[in-house]
Amino acid sequence: MCALNRRSLLGLAAIAAAGQTPGVPEPIRRLRPMTDGIVPISKAERMGRMEKARRLMRENKIDAIFLEGASSMFYFTGTRWGASERTFGLVFPAKGELAWVVPAFEEARAREVIGFGTDIRVWEEDESPYKKIAGILKDRGVTSGRVGIEERVRFFVFDGIRKEAPGLEYVSADPVTAGCRMYKSPAEIALMQHANDVTIAAYRAALATLKEGMTETDLRNNMTSAYRALGFNGAALVSFGKYTAFPHGSITPQKLREGDVVQIDDGVSVEGYQADITRTVVYGKHTARQKQIWDLERKAQDAAFAAAKTGATCESVDAAARKVITDAGFGPDYKVPGLPHRTGHGIGLDGHEWTNLVRGNKTKLAAGMCFSDEPMITIYGEFGIRLEDCFYMTADGARFFSKQSPAIDQPFG
Repeated sequence: MCALNRRSLLGLAAIAAAGQTPGVPEPIRRLRPMTDGIVPISKAERMGRMEKARRLMRENKIDAIFLEGASSMFYFTGTRWGASERTFGLVFPAKGELAWVVPAFEEARAREVIGFGTDIRVWEEDESPYKKIAGILKDRGVTSGRVGIEERVRFFVFDGIRKEAPGLEYVSADPVTAGCRMYKSPAEIALMQHANDVTIAAYRAALATLKEGMTETDLRNNMTSAYRALGFNGAALVSFGKYTAFPHGSITPQKLREGDVVQIDDGVSVEGYQADITRTVVYGKHTARQKQIWDLERKAQDAAFAAAKTGATCESVDAAARKVITDAGFGPDYKVPGLPHRTGHGIGLDGHEWTNLVRGNKTKLAAGMCFSDEPMITIYGEFGIRLEDCFYMTADGARFFSKQSPAIDQPFG
């Protein structure tokens, strides 16, 4: 090994000892993990959720619900399982013990992750998992009546169940699953608050790395590095210039130039609970037009938040934000230039979940509900401005998880 290489390696070792990573921008190197103080959802809380689900089943005359390994299964049991062609599922009866259906060769691993219920029924590769599910329903006394199918259950699984248990009526499980998950507990709110705090810290660091000529991929990679430095995995939607008008970004390669609008959107999850934040700024000096639209967007976001009163309908929040934008001459309705989508979506274990701030949704806001507030203004060929902060409902009204952007050149409150 030559002396130069030895010196280079010694230099890298010194950088590592100082807590730095070569090639990582200084604002990101200064970050420190934010993993302390996280309190997972307790077993007692999950048991309480299951009791509420059983009550909702009785009220909606549903005798059992069936779930695959998505967010609702995790919500009730703490168990996650990736989707494949091999059925792994949960029969959750209104009366009686939970029962699991598991591929036989995965039984050992399944027993490691299943925390509730000891009735685990395995099926071999040459057997039908749907017969196992039908057998569970029969054993729980569900030989007639209604079975709720959770919204993420794939059609081929549902189709297999109804063929093996044709005497049952199959309905949506939404009154049970959404009826529980829409209303967050203090423990869930705390986890979402932590996710928002981490996301803001990453955004602060990443936006400090903006420089002429960088690509949207460069900024996206800086976001990923920031999340890792904070102790989490995460990504971001990034767009520059005219491509900020695309609500979810563009596949067109972009390079940052002086005067470009910059938009970043996304968030991390903490114990499965999501954050979703958008910040829109201008690299360098902004124009009067950019400021005008940015200020209008902030006014629309404020109007939505002000309308988010306990007992108000979801559609009234959307209407309040949309009125600000249409009164300024944009739209109307979902036409662009203007606001092409709903004002906000529900958020929790999924980035987008029940229920939405959208026209026609007469669901009333109640304590524990969580939403995004993001009435974007899209002007194709020019730019788009979106400010997104999520809020949660209390008995006294709405509370933001993150501080709003005060001005076009001040992305953080």
